[in-house]
Amino acid sequence: MPAPITRAYGQFCGLARALEIIGERWSLLIVRDLVLGPKRYDELQAGLPKIPPSILSARLNELEATGVLRRRVRAELDAGLIYELTQYGSELDHILLDLGLWGARSLHQPGPDDVFTLDSAILSLYTTFRAEVAEGVQITYEIRYDDRMIVHALIEDGAVKVGEGRFAGADLVVKATSGAAMLDLMSGQVSAAEAVRTGKLAIEGDLADLELMVRLFHVPAAPEPPSGIVVR
Repeated sequence: MPAPITRAYGQFCGLARALEIIGERWSLLIVRDLVLGPKRYDELQAGLPKIPPSILSARLNELEATGVLRRRVRAELDAGLIYELTQYGSELDHILLDLGLWGARSLHQPGPDDVFTLDSAILSLYTTFRAEVAEGVQITYEIRYDDRMIVHALIEDGAVKVGEGRFAGADLVVKATSGAAMLDLMSGQVSAAEAVRTGKLAIEGDLADLELMVRLFHVPAAPEPPSGIVVR
C-alpha cells in the first residue's frame, strides 16, 4: 500500500505525486547525495551542513516510506547503518542531472554563506558533460578546489567517469579558486586563456586541453528575462 502523504496537492497527476514525494525542502538534495552511492547518516549531515538533524531524520523516514531509499546494515566489521537509493529512487538519476543543468543556467556568484560540497563538485561534471562532443576523445582531468577538494574526470569515447581524489598522470591538472570560477569557465563568461591570465584558474598541462574541457563540460547561456507582456 502506498505510504500516506501529509502534504498533498489533491490532484490525480503523476507530477503532483512526484512533488509530494520529493518536493519537500531538502528531500531532493538528499537524493542528490545518494545518487553517488550509499552514505551513513553522519556523511549525509556533513554534505548538508545547514539541515537540522531532526529534519534530516524526518526526510529520510519520508523517503524510505515512499520507496525512494532504504536502510541497510553493512556487512563490514563496523556493521554501520547506511542509506541507499532503491531501484525506484535510482530512476531519478537523469532527472537530477537535467534539473541540475537547468538550474546551473541561473546560478550567479555564491553568497557568503553558500557551501560547495564534494558531491556538488562531482555532480557538476556529470551534469555539464556533453557526450556528443566527447566522441573519439580520450583525456583525463584533475580539478583541485583550493586543495580542499580534489576530483578527477576520465573521458573515453563519449563517456565520462568522475570520482574523488587525485589521478596520477592526468593530462591536465586544473587548480580552481572556487566553484564559481569553474562555472564562469563552463558557461563561457570567461575564456580558458582569460581564466588562466586573471588567476581564476591555474593549470599544469596544455592550454589546449583546458579549451577542450570547456567544450566537453558546458553550461548553456542564462535565460533572458522577459521584457514585458507578450501580445499575440
